[in-house]
Amino acid sequence: SGYSISRIYGGSSLTRRKRVLLFKKPPLKFEDGSSSLLDGEIPANLKRKVKARRVPLGHVVPKDIRKAQAGGTANPRLRPQGVAREAGLNNPSNLKILGGSAKGKRLDSPDVYLRPMMGKVREAVYSTFESFGLYNSETVSRHLDVFSGSGSVGIESLSRGASSCTFVDFSSSCCDAIKRNLVWCNFEPSSVSNDLFTSTNKVICCDALAAFTNPEKFGINHPFEIVTVCPPYEEIAYADLLFAIANSKLVKEDTIILIEYPVELKCLPHVYRREDGGLLLGIRNRRYGRTVIAMYIVNPTGR
Repeated sequence: SGYSISRIYGGSSLTRRKRVLLFKKPPLKFEDGSSSLLDGEIPANLKRKVKARRVPLGHVVPKDIRKAQAGGTANPRLRPQGVAREAGLNNPSNLKILGGSAKGKRLDSPDVYLRPMMGKVREAVYSTFESFGLYNSETVSRHLDVFSGSGSVGIESLSRGASSCTFVDFSSSCCDAIKRNLVWCNFEPSSVSNDLFTSTNKVICCDALAAFTNPEKFGINHPFEIVTVCPPYEEIAYADLLFAIANSKLVKEDTIILIEYPVELKCLPHVYRREDGGLLLGIRNRRYGRTVIAMYIVNPTGR
């Protein structure tokens, strides 16, 4: 069984069928004694770092764990894709833009270990975003991409019609790769910006939680219509991340938030209460292998 926005805000049975959420019904109690996800409580498993180790499978592997001439899943070799790399790009993950104006463009990868969002997941995510009308010509969709890596998620959004994208990553190598990819995909930063609208694509090298809690410090001075967060699974506590996102000045009414998390984490809350009395309402929670994508809407207005 599922849960719909209409059951919370009212609506006909036809409306309910159209708006059924993809969250599975949670248990009333968890094994640790915490209460159901429907009441907005954070279960204990989200308050600690999760163990979700993934073996490297052809992605960029740090030099200190490589072995000379070693292959297999433990120590994969880094090979260029095809006879020659396009424009000299380092692209062992075969990352490329899947749709829009930059479709087919291959992306450069930074010299750090990455496990980027899988292509099939990215395609499904942006099909959903398009169904929400986020890329209509009359819509202003400003995108915040946090834990950006190579920038593939945010650049995919720009390619499909986002007004602008702000990329946030703590790694200077990742930020440099994002800048190269923006130029390669013809999305160089412009100088047009004001309080109501911005067409500037920014790359900000800072801590993700700091960007959410104190955005003015890093020159982020407006909320966003789309926020995507794809963190390294084992390096953060999702309870801290949810709190920072939900109570940030960077989200507003009807902001769509995407959070990627590992299947080992079980399930994120269906409803998350903000400190100001508002809420994040879950609208999608779909599993792709060992990756789960959760989507929330902030204080939905129905507009």
